Amino acid sequence: MQEGKKIWMDGTLVDWSEAKVHVLTHTLHYGLGIFEGIRCYKTVRGPAIFRLQEHIDRLFDGVKIIGFQLPYSKEDIINAIKETIKANELEECYIRPLVYLGYGQMGLNPLGLPIRVAIATWPWGAYLGEEGLQKGIRVKISSFTRHHVNISMTKAKVVGNYANSQLAKVEAVTNGYDEALMLDPSGYIAEGSGENIFMVRHGILHTPPLTSILEGITRASVLDIARVESIPVKETIFSRDELYIADEVF
Repeated sequence: MQEGKKIWMDGTLVDWSEAKVHVLTHTLHYGLGIFEGIRCYKTVRGPAIFRLQEHIDRLFDGVKIIGFQLPYSKEDIINAIKETIKANELEECYIRPLVYLGYGQMGLNPLGLPIRVAIATWPWGAYLGEEGLQKGIRVKISSFTRHHVNISMTKAKVVGNYANSQLAKVEAVTNGYDEALMLDPSGYIAEGSGENIFMVRHGILHTPPLTSILEGITRASVLDIARVESIPVKETIFSRDELYIADEVF
């Protein structure tokens, strides 16, 4: 991981090496927190953040879903992200806003704990590597099932939800694959460990509906582009065997 210069923590830019929390920070133990993953790209007009407003809207939706009261406005967080990119002198980067419960008490009742916010930015290339972009990747159907909607809040990027994703990812990598593909509780295709999935068959673009999967912002962008280009789209359930006979999968 390539380190940056500054991280924004609770309204202040601190040195990268000094961005620390107590070992008994509540979210570290129990996983109740919300994060986003945002990309900033180099352009001829300077750094451009991909659909920043939509990401911040989803961040705040997630905060509301889990019952937090964020001590900042959307505009505050947007400005803090821009400030952090500038402080790190980055032309393109990955952006990680994190809303988490701080130090104060242990146990499953988080009420009354301080709600803290951090924003980090750093250089990070293609998620599955440049070779994956050029040559494709090997994907394994995971033995781990994506969350049922009554098990967790699937429309929020909850920190603890990603234990499920990590188990699937590790299983795939240790078996010689690049990524895991997870099924929903009914056995239909859900999504990857950290991304949505699309299938092209007979000229129609298919993607799973927003039932037990995250409402991906890149997913929404792909669907917008498809509609502009008059590509037929179906948001529908489909089974793993349909992937084996698809024309394209991405």
